[in-house]
Amino acid sequence: MREMMVLTTDQIPGKTVTRTFGLVSGEAILGANLFKDLFAGIRDIVGGRSAAYEKELRKARDVAINEMLEEAHGLGANAVIGVDLDYESIQMGAGGGMLMVSASGTAVTVE
Repeated sequence: MREMMVLTTDQIPGKTVTRTFGLVSGEAILGANLFKDLFAGIRDIVGGRSAAYEKELRKARDVAINEMLEEAHGLGANAVIGVDLDYESIQMGAGGGMLMVSASGTAVTVE
């Protein structure tokens, strides 16, 4: 896939939007391992950072953004503007939970 600009703003300095394709999105739901949950909880109690959760969040974010970009690329866009990332934790009972990340934006062509 060719290089694609991804911005949270609705304008790109020095560029002009020449075509708007519309909304594109990507989602990722990743299960958090039971042991990672357990150790993350222990680190949270003692005030440390949870590297396991941070890694899972980065992975979910990257998957969601890549899905959004693939959709935009398929439409012929060379940029996605107005990108919004949403994070959600879904609890699945006593055994753990899921991490959900969604990315959405407007696929455009800029020159």
